[in-house]
Amino acid sequence: MKASNDARAYGGVARLFHWSIALLILAAIGLGLYAGNLPRGTQDQLQAIFAAFSVHKTVGVAVLILAVLRILWTLTQTKPKPLHPQRRAETFVAEMVHWAMWIGMVIMPLTGWLLHSAAPGGFSRILWPLGQRLPMVPEDAHLAERFAAFHETGWWVLAGLIVLHVAGAIKHTVIDRDGTLNRMAGPAHRAPEPPHSEHPLLMHLLAAVGALLIWAATAVLATPEPEAAEAPVTEQPATAPVAAQASGWAVQQGTLGIEVIQGGNPIQGQFGTWNAQIDYDPETQAGRINVGIDIASLSLGSVSDSAKGPDFLNAAAHPQANFAADILPPADGGQHIAKGKLTIAGKTVDAELPFDLTVDGANATASGMMKVDRRDFGIGTGYADESTVGFTVAIKFDLTATQQ
Repeated sequence: MKASNDARAYGGVARLFHWSIALLILAAIGLGLYAGNLPRGTQDQLQAIFAAFSVHKTVGVAVLILAVLRILWTLTQTKPKPLHPQRRAETFVAEMVHWAMWIGMVIMPLTGWLLHSAAPGGFSRILWPLGQRLPMVPEDAHLAERFAAFHETGWWVLAGLIVLHVAGAIKHTVIDRDGTLNRMAGPAHRAPEPPHSEHPLLMHLLAAVGALLIWAATAVLATPEPEAAEAPVTEQPATAPVAAQASGWAVQQGTLGIEVIQGGNPIQGQFGTWNAQIDYDPETQAGRINVGIDIASLSLGSVSDSAKGPDFLNAAAHPQANFAADILPPADGGQHIAKGKLTIAGKTVDAELPFDLTVDGANATASGMMKVDRRDFGIGTGYADESTVGFTVAIKFDLTATQQ
């Protein structure tokens, strides 16, 4: 079999690309469905999910590379002429489906890789000798959600295109019996000779535009609806400050996040709803703080639901976490320390939070981090080692406040 195409049939290189990519796409779809429907909870179950998604991502990268090479090869080749040029509608639809599939071969694995790159931390690695993250793609949970929405909708579109493609091949084989399948799957010498006809350039262009519109519509359908504006997540509760009004501080803006190690990768998340009552005297550099945290507001990438589930933070049984502590003056000009009690998942332990504080008149900025051991709170008791979930959890904050 010769390597190049001719007007009658596809050559050996095109056939190799076609069947290799077809098998890999079907494998990637199957792995994605399998991993997405695996039960979650136990350590073995999470390990199975990690492994399945790692293989899914690796196969996807292979599809992307082969698809790009196939398109480059196709651009240098003669395209077999249509066998039934008089069937204009059928020929047009077939070509549009081909164009849409070629776009899908690139855009689906690419959006999957973009999702992997944008997801904070990720939770299953690509088993491929390439960088885990694409350059110039920031770690951004909202961006990752947009890529995820397109990827999840797009696989339905790609699956539908595959069904149409296969249905067309079956029609040519069973109904028309015109030997079309021999162009790609059978002996090339048995491929039928196409009639002498012109395939207008305009039809090629319209088919390509139609394919682009299919994926543009997919992007529109996958775009999440804009969320209603929310109140600042650190809005002070209606209760009075914990100390005298003269030394009370109100948080104006800030973030409260955590970092955990999941499957060997760091994953960063944030609590969307929390409040802080702060009493601090700039003269004595001492005071007190009381922080309440809504556990259900945690966003932790792909494992948000698991993190808030019964095996971990158990938001249903313990919806609130709390840190109540005395603010101690810095020693030798170093950091302040908030020393007190931290309550998570119904268990309370002694905790210290070192932090940097800058006071400028009635305005202040503060940031700090403390590390805790999840085992002290009975979190993830089914995960006795760190192969799936690390023991250490970093709790970080950054805020600005004004004196009341």
